Parts: sequence; structure tokens; C-alpha cells
Amino acid sequence: MRIRSYSLATVSWVAILALITLFQANVSAKPPITEGETSEVMKDLDPYMIDALYGSDPQGQTGRHGAEGGMSELLSEPGFVQLIEKHDLKLFNGPMVGDLKPTSVKFWVRTAGPATVEIQIDNLHSNTVKTTKGNDFTAVMTVDGLKPFTTYAYDVVVDGEPIRRDSFQFRTAPQSGQKVQFDVTFGSGARYVPVNEYAWSNVAKSQPLAYLGLGDNVYIDVMNRRGAQRLFYYRRYLSPAFSELAASTGIYAVWDDHDMAMNDSSGGSGLTAPWKRPNWNVFRQNWNNPHYGGGDKMPGTWHSFSLGDVDFFMTDGRFYRDKKQKTMLGPDQKEWLLEQLANAKGKFKVLASGTMWSDGADKDGKDSWAGTWSRDERNEIFDRINEHQIDGVILISGDRHRTDIWRIDRPNGYPLYEFVSAKVTNEHTHQTFDNAVWSYNEGNFWGQLSFDLRPEDPVMTFKCVDISGKVVKEFPLKLSELSHR
Repeated sequence: MRIRSYSLATVSWVAILALITLFQANVSAKPPITEGETSEVMKDLDPYMIDALYGSDPQGQTGRHGAEGGMSELLSEPGFVQLIEKHDLKLFNGPMVGDLKPTSVKFWVRTAGPATVEIQIDNLHSNTVKTTKGNDFTAVMTVDGLKPFTTYAYDVVVDGEPIRRDSFQFRTAPQSGQKVQFDVTFGSGARYVPVNEYAWSNVAKSQPLAYLGLGDNVYIDVMNRRGAQRLFYYRRYLSPAFSELAASTGIYAVWDDHDMAMNDSSGGSGLTAPWKRPNWNVFRQNWNNPHYGGGDKMPGTWHSFSLGDVDFFMTDGRFYRDKKQKTMLGPDQKEWLLEQLANAKGKFKVLASGTMWSDGADKDGKDSWAGTWSRDERNEIFDRINEHQIDGVILISGDRHRTDIWRIDRPNGYPLYEFVSAKVTNEHTHQTFDNAVWSYNEGNFWGQLSFDLRPEDPVMTFKCVDISGKVVKEFPLKLSELSHR
């Protein structure tokens, strides 16, 4: 059932004022959904964690462990410890594979309390890490000495005890210049909806090299309570279906409005807002990215990486979005992106955004790159592609609960194609658009980029794949079609 009850008697005056502010801003939270749950682990743990960290009101303000609760507070309660023991959850969340390279890979885990963890692949061992309360009992470990584009099985070793499951296998990235074929999946609109969680198992069955979460990866909609934010990560990573994907696929993620703060929210310039750095800390504790913006000096979720001859640029269009300053990215991220694009060496370059690039795609640009406040910055990025003769650029985005293909014609360069996909598990659907090349909103789905680097003229094929794993649409593009020559 949905958590709907609301008691003013249990809410502090600070929380009441926060609620008034949110309601005045016409913001609606999306409380946890529990109906239709089939996982025995989640049937036991989910109601317990929701009560402890989120509370009974629909804004997530009344969890009994306050604004900063988390795993440490849960473990102080005998009832929670009993559930951990009942389901043998010493490895509480993870593993999550990430930061794939030709000869190395990173692994993320969360333990139920302090533990010593490492990864073992045949005779190779990662660094050993001690999980602590200060990092919410998470650890990131690296294994080096691997071979390019090779599949490996692995063990997670917790306090000396090896744990292995069928899903504990992954493939390393290809080397630059290696003529191979691989798939990268992406999506958004991924609220925890028990009856739709099986989508992740079907993504995993397609054996992609990576999955890109373009924001709205978990629906939090609680800006000022880190405990409630942690809840949504705990429950998503306890999902057996998502765990299957994360253990076997390189996971990369940025946030959008629903997992940064509130619906259609903007972080604004600088770091003066008191919620910004704490919320960012929760984000980076729960992912396995190569880096998080500019780190502590310039926090954010943007990052870049390469898989063979394909370069990926994951942008953060929320944390420094400032409509008065007419910026989606903020000056530091924009400078980073323009420099990265100019120096990119891959045959294809995938430019990812949480919100859409194309004019006419939605809301008259109210919440996208097409807005009068953001269009100049978008065009500056597009102009850089022309000025530096950057071939092979592909745009992907999320936010709207449908799948689209858009074509952006430009006077001095090749057309840019945008692929939107944003309804992996969500219930709510957004309308299709006749002015798109193709627009689709039936059921649930994700996007897939299939790269074939073997031909002289490499091909990227976009696929819309529905929740059952059926390919609904294919749209191939040769590299020669994305070229200034």
C-alpha cells in the first residue's frame, strides 16, 4: 500500500514550516509504493525502514530517526537486527560494478554494520576496505590486472567469508581501437514500483556492457532529510532484480530533480543552500561513478568515461541550474564539458542530459534545454561541435515518461539526433509528440545504444526495448552520417 496517513501531532514546527513552503511551491512528493511486493526480503524490511526513516506523513518528514538517520540508527534496534539475521544480509546492498576500464573495474558494496571487505577474481584481489558509519557502511574497491573486453566471475569477501552468486560476473571495457560490438542501456523514470521491478532483470538478460541512469533513478522528493533519501537507495538496492543488473553491468548515474531535491527544482549558483552538500554526499555514497563533478571543491554528479572507441559525457543539469543566470550547468561544469568535447578521441561521443535537448520536446522549454533561459548555453555546446569539427555526437536524455527520437538540423554541421527514454518502472505516462521523428509511450521501456565498431563505417543503433525485453523500435546511424566531412 502507499503511505498516505498524515499526523500533525508528530511533526515538528520546523517540518511544518518546510511543508508549508513546499505546498506553496505547488510541489507534490511521491511517497513509497509497497503494493504488489513479491520479494520476501522486501516484505519484511521495507515497512520497517519506511516507518523508521520516512515516517507516516506523505512528505517523509516524520521518520523516528530524524533528518540524518541511516544504517547506524537502524542497527541500534533489535527488531532490525533480527531481520538482517533472518535474511542473512551481512552484505546489505550491492555489489555494484562501475568505472569499467580495459584492465580494471571498481566494485561498490554496503554492509550491515562495520566489516572488512574485498573483491576476489581468481588469484587477483582488490584493496581491502573497512566499512564505517561515517560512509554509511559503504566501500569502493578496485581490481587491476584484467584483460580487455573479457568476462570475469568474482567473489565479495565480507569479514573473510566469500559470497558468490550467479549474477556476480561482468565484462571489462574494450581497448581503444578494438573492433568489437557492445550495448549500452539507459533510462530514467525509475521509481521503485514493485510490480515493475522485473524490468531490471530483463535489462540484465540483454547483457549490456553498461547502464546509464539519467536521473530520477530513485524518486525521493525530500530535500531536507538525508534519512529519507537513504531509505530510497536502501530499498532500490535490496530489489533482487536491480541487484542482478548492478552486479553484472557497469552502472553510471547522474541525478535529476526527483533524486536531488523536489520536482522541477533548481540548485542555483554556488553552495550556500544548506541542503546541497549533504544531499550530494548521500548521492556519492550510493553510486560507483568514476568521479563526482569536481570533487569536494566543486561537487556535482557530472562525469565522463570511455568504453573502447565510445566516449560518454554525463552532465548534471540540476545542481547549479540557475534561470536568472541563464545556465543549466553552471560555469565550472560548462568549461569542463567544452574542454572534454574538444579533446574527445572516440569515434562516437554520447552527450547525456537528465532533461531534453530539442526544441518543442516539452513544456515550451520550462524544464529543458529549449528554454529561453538555457538555449544560449545549449547552442554554445552545439557550436563547439562545429568549431572543433567533432564527429559522432549523439544526444540522450530522460525526464519525460516516454521514448522519443528527435532530429536537430543545424546550418553548419551534421544533424544531431536525440534519443529520449524515461519510463523504466514509473506508473505515470507523458504524451507523445507528432513533431518528433518517433514518439512512443506504451507501457514501460528503456533505451539501448548498440555500437558496432567492426565495420569501416561504424554503426550505432538506437533501440527502444519494452519491459518484457521486446525491441519496439530500431534506428541505425552510421558514423559517416554524423560527420563534418
